[in-house]
Amino acid sequence: MGRVIVINAVSLDGVMQAPGRPDEDARDGFEHGGWAIPYGDDAMVAKMGERMGEDHAWLFGRRSYEDLLASWNARGGPFKDAFNNTQKYVASSSPATRLEWPNSTLLHGDVPAAVADLKRSQSPNLVILGSGVLIGSLMAADLIDEYLVMIAPLVLGSGRRLFAGGTHASLRLVESSTSSTGVLMAVYEGAHGDRGRT
Repeated sequence: MGRVIVINAVSLDGVMQAPGRPDEDARDGFEHGGWAIPYGDDAMVAKMGERMGEDHAWLFGRRSYEDLLASWNARGGPFKDAFNNTQKYVASSSPATRLEWPNSTLLHGDVPAAVADLKRSQSPNLVILGSGVLIGSLMAADLIDEYLVMIAPLVLGSGRRLFAGGTHASLRLVESSTSSTGVLMAVYEGAHGDRGRT
């Protein structure tokens, strides 16, 4: 049985919007795109690799899927191959959504039910990057097993947040460490965190 694992960088005030590039996501007039770049280091890359494991699939909201895959395919390098060669499940409210990249499967309709089915039928972990709207819907359905939240020592004051409100979740801290740049790398499990472990 697979686990759903969220991996996201956030600011100290919880903002997850546009961490990777200045032009990544300017919705609502957000002007701080690329804010996480100065904080990246090898420890963070290693921690992400630990959480994903060798066998995983990606789970994205449509917007994150389109942005991440377009960016890495244009840039090239090992991340391009990692994204293209790995199975991707993409949640979208539109059944007409076109998936441009290889190994991509559309999830439409009752997305939480579809993700629950994937968890039961697959052994790979389902790893979510970005995808704030998707995370909110899966939190509400109690389907997220683990969060790796990389908290940068930075207050942005505006922007879309990882935990935007409206959903209650009881989490427990299972691991924490600090990067060389002062990022707190915290791993949390949900109340059902022992389900799905092998």
